[in-house]
Amino acid sequence: MTPVSILITIVAYFIILFTVSYIAGRKADNEGFFVGNRKSAWYVVAFAMIGSSISGVTFVSVPGMVAASGFSYLQMVLGFVAGQIIIAFVLIPLFYRMNLVSIYEYLENRFGLSSYKTGAWFFFISKMLGAAVRLFLVCLTLQLLVFEPFHLPFILNVIITVALVWLYTFRGGVKSLIWTDSLKTFCLVVSVVLCIYYIASDLKLGFGSMIATISENDFSRMFFFDDVNDKRYFFKQFLAGVFTMIAMTGLDQDMMQRNLSCKNFKDSQKNMITSGISQFFVILLFLMLGVLLYTFTAQHGIENPEKSDELFPMIATGDYFPAIVGVLFIIGLISSAYSAAGSALTALTTSFTVDILGAKNKAENDLVKIRKRVHIGMAIIMGIVIFVFNQLNNTSVIDAVYILASYTYGPILGLFAFGIFTKKQVRDKYIPIVAIVSPILCFILQENSEKWFNGYQFSYELLIFNALFTFIGLCLLIKKKK
Repeated sequence: MTPVSILITIVAYFIILFTVSYIAGRKADNEGFFVGNRKSAWYVVAFAMIGSSISGVTFVSVPGMVAASGFSYLQMVLGFVAGQIIIAFVLIPLFYRMNLVSIYEYLENRFGLSSYKTGAWFFFISKMLGAAVRLFLVCLTLQLLVFEPFHLPFILNVIITVALVWLYTFRGGVKSLIWTDSLKTFCLVVSVVLCIYYIASDLKLGFGSMIATISENDFSRMFFFDDVNDKRYFFKQFLAGVFTMIAMTGLDQDMMQRNLSCKNFKDSQKNMITSGISQFFVILLFLMLGVLLYTFTAQHGIENPEKSDELFPMIATGDYFPAIVGVLFIIGLISSAYSAAGSALTALTTSFTVDILGAKNKAENDLVKIRKRVHIGMAIIMGIVIFVFNQLNNTSVIDAVYILASYTYGPILGLFAFGIFTKKQVRDKYIPIVAIVSPILCFILQENSEKWFNGYQFSYELLIFNALFTFIGLCLLIKKKK
């Protein structure tokens, strides 16, 4: 694809996106921005959640990862489904009963102001870093395909990218996001399905022979029960999936903001379970695409790139297929990336306004002014973080940020678990110390696990220990009855 054709594709997509955003959010007030006036249809939210749970990183990385990990990621996705069922029947009724705008308000009601601020700040740091990294990776792709051929600097790329995210979310917030995310989900699913179709057609595979080719390939192995030290070991992946979903969806303002926009908690439960099952099949499509991509390169003698993340972009935007495949790849990438960034920006604005500034009870007009200023501020900070990542020019920074982001959800998970499953009161002012010490202990544990536990390597299940350390720390802070 030429830079001009890529640019035309992106512009056309954003014209449609802005039209949907304007129609959905033109009459949105503060309640519409924060929780969609609690009038969203559950099936629309469920469909939108598919796009919001799949980032641009997933779109590019999952197809390439089958060479190293096979279909083992589905073990974790099964854990995601189980985690969403727990969220549906434990957290959602609780949040609706308390009529929350920000889910971290629960911590203030349960423990006190320090806990509330701790949860909000941990969310803010992790979400800002995670969203910026995801958008940074998309900016790199756009720089390579569009901006460099026109000799335009990376800083302009960042400004335009962040400005676009800000523009389609500033008016309607959640009320707009539900419908724009539905559009993105549609584009995402259609792009993957049609890419699979065109690659299978080139390989002269019908539906039955395509399924047989994938299932007979060594890359399609899903379950790993033989080596507990393997990061792909089933129970490590499954349990990590359960707790990751609870922490990064059920206790994440970004994801729960959509669920809290449903009419009532029963509709929200239907949305949560439906989107969880749907996500499994969408991830399965990405993995199937990965096997077909490697089969295609093997049959045509194409050398695989050094980085597996580059496989799908290389094949999709090359001259191997009709131009529509490249167009579909660009639309899918933009859809998934901007969906994650837009929802993160809205959630960060909500959390900072309600939780950190405490502006929820302000007069309507004053709240609008504060919200709009915060929204601009969040966009600027996100742009600065993306630019800093590029200046560091070190991909290991990306891994470090993802690890840091996952660490920050551990204390949040521990706080909510203690609050829900015990009735004890704790010394609230010391909770920030516990929340800081727990990730430090996890880092020490991860660095020394092979030496201390006979070669055992921690994977995503480290989140569980992070939450456990927080839970134990809270037990030490329990107030004694006089």
